[in-house]
Amino acid sequence: MLGRSCSWLVRETLAAATLLHPEHCTQPLAARSTPRPRSRAPGFLKCVLGVLKMEMTEMTGVSLKRGSHAVEDNDSLAPAEEAKRQKVSECCLTKSQDGLENNSTPSCENVPGRPEAVSAGKSINNSDAQLEEEEEEEEDGFSEEGDEEEETESFADMMKHGLTELDVGITKFVSSHQGFSGILKERYSDFVVHEIGKDGRISHLDDLSIPVDEEDPSEDVFTVLTAEEKQRLEELQLFVNKETSVAIEVVEDTKEKRTIIHQAIKSLFPGLETKTEDREGKKYIVAYHAAGKKALAKVRPTADPRKHSWPKSRGSYCHFVLYKENKDTMDAINVLSKYLRVKPNIFSYMGTKDKRAITVQEIAVLKITAQRLAHLNKCLMNFKLGNFSYQKHPLKLGELQGNHFTVVLRNITGTDDQVQQAMNSLKEIGFINYYGMQRFGTTAVPTYQVGRAILQNSWAEVMDLILKPRSGAEKGYLVKCREEWAKTKDPAAALRKLPVKRCVEGQLLRGLSKYGMKNIVSAFGIIPRNNRLMYIHSYQSYVWNNMVSKRIEEYGLKPVAGDLVLKGATATYIEEEDVNNYSIHDVVMPLPGFDVIYPKHKISEAYREMLTADNLDIDNMRHKIRDYSLSGAYRKIIIRPQNVSWEVVAYDDPKIPLFNTDVDNLEGKPPPVFASEGKYRALKMDFSLPPSTYATMAIREVLKMDTSIKNQTQLNTTWLR
Repeated sequence: MLGRSCSWLVRETLAAATLLHPEHCTQPLAARSTPRPRSRAPGFLKCVLGVLKMEMTEMTGVSLKRGSHAVEDNDSLAPAEEAKRQKVSECCLTKSQDGLENNSTPSCENVPGRPEAVSAGKSINNSDAQLEEEEEEEEDGFSEEGDEEEETESFADMMKHGLTELDVGITKFVSSHQGFSGILKERYSDFVVHEIGKDGRISHLDDLSIPVDEEDPSEDVFTVLTAEEKQRLEELQLFVNKETSVAIEVVEDTKEKRTIIHQAIKSLFPGLETKTEDREGKKYIVAYHAAGKKALAKVRPTADPRKHSWPKSRGSYCHFVLYKENKDTMDAINVLSKYLRVKPNIFSYMGTKDKRAITVQEIAVLKITAQRLAHLNKCLMNFKLGNFSYQKHPLKLGELQGNHFTVVLRNITGTDDQVQQAMNSLKEIGFINYYGMQRFGTTAVPTYQVGRAILQNSWAEVMDLILKPRSGAEKGYLVKCREEWAKTKDPAAALRKLPVKRCVEGQLLRGLSKYGMKNIVSAFGIIPRNNRLMYIHSYQSYVWNNMVSKRIEEYGLKPVAGDLVLKGATATYIEEEDVNNYSIHDVVMPLPGFDVIYPKHKISEAYREMLTADNLDIDNMRHKIRDYSLSGAYRKIIIRPQNVSWEVVAYDDPKIPLFNTDVDNLEGKPPPVFASEGKYRALKMDFSLPPSTYATMAIREVLKMDTSIKNQTQLNTTWLR
């Protein structure tokens, strides 16, 4: 039975959720389709080769089958995108209105919408203009015929080049209990995250009502315009045609009808003005730009709504709870911004959440009404927005207190006694606060290697690491792009191999085309700042993981003289006479940087040796380019989860949910009823963690087993062969 379950799980892992489970399809929450039959293994492998993300992506289902060596994590394998486009009901945009440019995600699988229009006073050269035209062709997704030509090499063979936990310094455990097998994220709904706000309350979606406001426009503003009219208005707004105005005939000529049309245009298309005209005995609402391209220049960077339309007595920010399935936070924000026709930067939030999970978090948006936000519930799938309120302030990254996790480990093999010991250990001792595998990427070129090259100022190596061919599973078009680069070193030629240009590779190639091969620094700078910093943060994490493993190997689970603890935000040393005043839960270790101190024992020298081996000076972590100067930080080496609870349940159907989500509760679904006996047993865990800690590392400590993609695929490939 375990073998069968593991086989099913590998299918889940490789097909990345959309192929085998009904819940993994992009369909409305209330309407799920039938899963594909298991007999489609031959064609399935081709799909596998076309749906894997490059790096820094979330974990799919993984069979946690016990291996004989160090435990590995597998947070880094991403599922396929559940759809290339969000399907939209008639109440939303037409196909041509699919929105604004998304430069925020390093994955090549993001299929963007219409590129942004150029603001007044700026111009683009011919090559940039050509690229913009090419990007418009990405609108409807792209063909993956090239993937059909991929060799059907076994996925395990492909992933033998992938990272293991040993590669990134994850080698130790803190508990003594016996580990057992289980399946993590067999379904993305087995992993649910609720944000814990700065007030300590857990965010839940439990209210879809809209705050009453007499100044809100009527619901009719969303439906009064036809799809064709919306398309023409957006083209006018973005100056993508030569029209100077758009006239909309008022079929039912009443003052109320005209008012609704005026409101709809001004609400849905910021920057447009309207007026009423008589033409040949008929009434028309004419939309136009009040200040030509200057209006667009104002709307595009700030996306500020019309000031007179927002009541002064109301807070400028609408806060709401966002429930999302199988989509990370930035992707979700980009979807919302597309359908609201605003820039993503008017949204704010306290923390990013997993893709392969159901997550609930608070979002704030500048001067968008709750009514307009709630309307998206009728249009978007795998999203729900609710718990609306108007506030005077946005949200800031890092304000959250943490996250509460509800996790189901299916088909566990541990006895009740083993489970009890494992969970008691997690509750009382905790787990090593390692950075999880998703921090380091999935291919044979880890992100920390790129980060190290940046810190070394080795820009040719940075370019080579990002663009060179690499072993492992990647999209067919990305493989072709790398092959073209290796053969010609022509950025324009390599860029033409990419149907999607807004991934890291595409952005770097575009930069090289613009600035030339001798100005790699400027070319690399085209990549969004957060994505660039991801690489050097990955290197810091790599060093930290290795040093913490050395610290635990050398001194065990007790504080020693020379360890560091925090007093407020300041790190101080533990003196010999004060050792008994601290526990291992107080001890912190530094991420390397110019503004940290290092322990006063053997581990200090280990830091120095590691950075010296990487041709870095631990005494000078400032970089010639300010963005890449590392100040460093401190991180607790052991985390003890809060609010820990668990239960073991029996079940027969591997496809049934084992607990209710917020949406299930809103829809009045009864909680699942479990039999006293069943084919399978599952461990349902609840626990809270502080920010920037990895739930997969807590689960690793419970199961004490190998969880990396590399080892899991090697352990579970019988059915593929």
